[in-house]
Amino acid sequence: MDIPVDDQPAAHWRPSDEDVAEEVAFRRLYGEWAALDPAGLAAFMAAYDAEWWVVGGWAIDAFTGRYRPHEDIDLVIWRRDLPLFREMVGERHHVWSVGSGALRPVDDTWPEPHAEAGQVWLRDHALAPWFLDCILAENADGLWVSRRDPDHVVPLAEVTWVAGDGIRYMRPEVVLHHKARLDRPKDRADLEVVWPLLGAAEQDWLRDAVRRSQADHPWLHGTMEG
Repeated sequence: MDIPVDDQPAAHWRPSDEDVAEEVAFRRLYGEWAALDPAGLAAFMAAYDAEWWVVGGWAIDAFTGRYRPHEDIDLVIWRRDLPLFREMVGERHHVWSVGSGALRPVDDTWPEPHAEAGQVWLRDHALAPWFLDCILAENADGLWVSRRDPDHVVPLAEVTWVAGDGIRYMRPEVVLHHKARLDRPKDRADLEVVWPLLGAAEQDWLRDAVRRSQADHPWLHGTMEG
């Protein structure tokens, strides 16, 4: 599996044999990936004249200053801005809408993502690897709406921050709230490294958010217990 090799021995998570097998099966079905890193993403998005931000594992790394291997990078744009994103991409790459196991081009024939799509993937052509996963965020009157809690509706600035690299990232406690549903080994590793770095208010918020989603979530009886 072509996950970037960690050149820092302090990585807090590495893929297990089971993780590698799962990724190999995924790529056999959907194709190879050669994902951008944050610097590559910033260069790619330099001409994009709208808001964008990064979620997932790279957002955790930006907050902690530590690194772990990543299969991809999770860019987010507003769903309303997809036409602007397509205009920026132009003819350089193919854009596909992705969701519920289905892929369909986003082009002049199908200008909108298919009904089950929550994101788009990019690649140069059918024989090239995918290089970008772009999540389409919903908004309510310009406010960010959480995919995990529809009552969590706030200005984007309240759930993101700008790191020293100039990239806007999702705040770590919000990333972890999204990760709690899957509770994969890498999600638990991210929780372990982030939790002691959060302030008391952020810890309380995350604990309450996870409890509202799942009252008996295992995180509540481990790292977040209190």
